[in-house]
Amino acid sequence: LGVPPTKALGSCFTQYYASRPSARYLLQSLTQQQHILLLFFLVIFLSHCKTKNKNANTQYFNTSLQYCKTVKQLNNVVLSNNFSPVVASRNYAYATIAAYEVIAAADTNYKSLALQIKHLPVIKKPDTTNVDIYLATLFAFCKVGEAVTFPEGSMQTYVAAIKQQADSVGFSSQKIKATKIFADSIANQILAWSKKDHYLQLRTATKYAVTDADDRWRPTPPMYAQAVEPHWMEMRNIIMDSSSECMPPRPPVFNIKNKSSAYYKAALEVKNVGLQLTQEQKDIALFWDDNPFKLNVIGHVNYATKKFSPPGHWLNIIGIVAQQANYNFKQTVAVYAHTAIALYDAFICSWDEKYRSNTTRPQTIIQKFIDPNWEPFIQTPPFPSYTSGHATVSAAVAEVLTFYMGNALAFKDTSLVEFGIAPRSFANFKTAANEASSSRLYGGIHFMHDNEAGKLSGEKLGKLVVKRISTFK
Repeated sequence: LGVPPTKALGSCFTQYYASRPSARYLLQSLTQQQHILLLFFLVIFLSHCKTKNKNANTQYFNTSLQYCKTVKQLNNVVLSNNFSPVVASRNYAYATIAAYEVIAAADTNYKSLALQIKHLPVIKKPDTTNVDIYLATLFAFCKVGEAVTFPEGSMQTYVAAIKQQADSVGFSSQKIKATKIFADSIANQILAWSKKDHYLQLRTATKYAVTDADDRWRPTPPMYAQAVEPHWMEMRNIIMDSSSECMPPRPPVFNIKNKSSAYYKAALEVKNVGLQLTQEQKDIALFWDDNPFKLNVIGHVNYATKKFSPPGHWLNIIGIVAQQANYNFKQTVAVYAHTAIALYDAFICSWDEKYRSNTTRPQTIIQKFIDPNWEPFIQTPPFPSYTSGHATVSAAVAEVLTFYMGNALAFKDTSLVEFGIAPRSFANFKTAANEASSSRLYGGIHFMHDNEAGKLSGEKLGKLVVKRISTFK
């Protein structure tokens, strides 16, 4: 203990003395006992700092909100790039599955989806030494999310910010590197699996053939856009064995010239409801519009406005309710993945029926056979009418979220505040799903039978997803 502190603390103090004569004079004037006391407090101080940094390292990313914000980043990328709802559902499914598999690889309380999704190979678990599992989850989500989203690399700015955060709270470069290697190993396995889902082959598939038949779908004004993803039913399912497991009943027979037919009455209902909309019905239609690319036409001026597509809207809702239910990080990751799988299969199920029955939209029928001056309240999307995709996916999601959080969780959906649309409150998830379904009638873009059949199909699918997938052991 007789060694002077300048020698005990090494070159750091030596340099400090050399550069600061006043400090050197002060310290050299201390007694040996005072040197020892100073050293004692210095060791205690440094130990405290080390402990504080260690705690920050292990807890900083371990928040449900952190993961919700990361999902929202991908949602923003999807929004800015005008993805159709079906393509968006694919992006979310693979990204959330990759994140979940990181959790399952490190925590035996969570079951890998590879043992539950028939065609997902067993995930090889990398070494977890010096890995922060929460940061690894964010890395894996971002890597897969940007790889299945155009343009590739769209999440890099966010990933760089996450790395900077890790560094700022005391993560060593070795820990960040080990965490990234772990995340990449899981992400690469999910990406290899994703490439076999038939998506790339569909990029060159034949386009929808428009005919003059009155009962077949045709493009609608003002966009007159081509039919969206007419071959999406050829995508590989995740949980369904086939869409036939959730197939809806046959739509009413097309018979617009017989005013006593079910079809004519359904068309007349859409027209009359549209002419007598209450303010509440207008608010509902706009709230659930979820049009990722609306073309606005004012005279000779055309411009587009964007909102979240249906899957993006529901993922935002998950972010809201996960905070409200006080879900931890791992539980939140599980709910997102389970729900995204339901969304993905629900769109395949709905698109399978849309291009099978191939029914035209109310706008086309009403303007040609009932009232040429009638207009829907919201813009008609470019794909066949039966069944309602909104009704299908919303019913499926409601089943999954009810399974996790029960039927008594009231919540306020603030997802669309950023678009200037006021929040709406719901008693539970099924109430929200029912309103999403009804909104399509109020908007004038679906017949009631589109919505009712979509709900039935979505409920079947949601129950199937809950039955066939388990996350918590």
